Amino acid sequence: MWPLYAAGFTTAFGAHGIAANFGAGDRDLVESVLYLGVLLALYDGAEVVLKPVFGTLADAVGAKPVLVGGLVGFAVASAPFVLVRDPGWLWAARLGQGAAASAFSPAASALVARLNPAAKHGRAYGSYGFYKSIGYTAGPLLGGVLVWAGGLTLLFAVLAVLAGVVAVWAVLAVPVVAPLPKSRQTLLGLARRLSDPAFVRPVTALAAATAALSVGVGFLPLSGAAASLPPVATGAAVSVLALCAAFTQPRAGRALDGGRLSTRTGLVVGLLVTACGLGAAMLPGVGGVLAAAVLTGCGTGLLTPLGFAALAAATPPERLGQTMGAAELGRELGDAGGPLLVATVAAAATLTWGYGVLATVTALMALVLLGRGTARL
Repeated sequence: MWPLYAAGFTTAFGAHGIAANFGAGDRDLVESVLYLGVLLALYDGAEVVLKPVFGTLADAVGAKPVLVGGLVGFAVASAPFVLVRDPGWLWAARLGQGAAASAFSPAASALVARLNPAAKHGRAYGSYGFYKSIGYTAGPLLGGVLVWAGGLTLLFAVLAVLAGVVAVWAVLAVPVVAPLPKSRQTLLGLARRLSDPAFVRPVTALAAATAALSVGVGFLPLSGAAASLPPVATGAAVSVLALCAAFTQPRAGRALDGGRLSTRTGLVVGLLVTACGLGAAMLPGVGGVLAAAVLTGCGTGLLTPLGFAALAAATPPERLGQTMGAAELGRELGDAGGPLLVATVAAAATLTWGYGVLATVTALMALVLLGRGTARL
């Protein structure tokens, strides 16, 4: 399992480590906001398009080859910028990294389920989410240190080496999991599976979690600045959010496996706690910012492992890659849609109203999960 945890860390560190330090690494990027926006969008754009494709490929040829191939691709995509040291190559490197992450991320998620019995899925996904959250948390800080020491070239070099080492580790330590025979699937059958409540409900919860995390990371610093908090304090609040999400996930997974928490109850509670966190962000001052960070982190940390465990439990093993790829697409849409919704409302009214609208939407999502239990996909 450790190479899978390392793969989760790699994709998270690669996403946030570079995105948070583009401007610091090249002054020309700061002067061109449009180019910077394109560079930031390339990684996520590639993931939105390709994750379902590579998830389906993992079912067809086996998850391990797709995992290893994606990690190797990530290393190869990072290397040209190191060798050429030309900012003009950034777009190609970032697009290549996003495409490669689209391969090994759903493959790793599928392997977490295939390599663990159903009774341990909660703990397995909780641990996987923990190390991925550590990558998101450490990425901006470690990336900033690397950029300060050697510019974007050093950061890309470290990412290339990291992905290469994890690829070798996966080759040596991850067992071969042969693809399972499966019946022919029509487009209509795929549409029915992906519209089944057993898929829609966990993915809705996962999308809500990523939306809330993105809003917290992106907008809580603005709320802190409005409350006259120094940048160090607002940065600490964001770190508290990420750490609460990281440390909640393994505990939620163990509670699920131990029968102390059901998937349905956990997802509903997670959505409600997340909604309370977004509501707390509406409160003025340091108390509102800190309460928002803690509650949003704990709520999303509860949602993530339970959502993936629910998907794994409801999906035939031969379709795990396809399901995880489609679920990752839902998360990416939440990652983009949450900040977009809050920003749109804030532009028309205030940021406080933006938090309130997303909190209301998140609370309403809990009602969706109060329906019938999850059926097999």
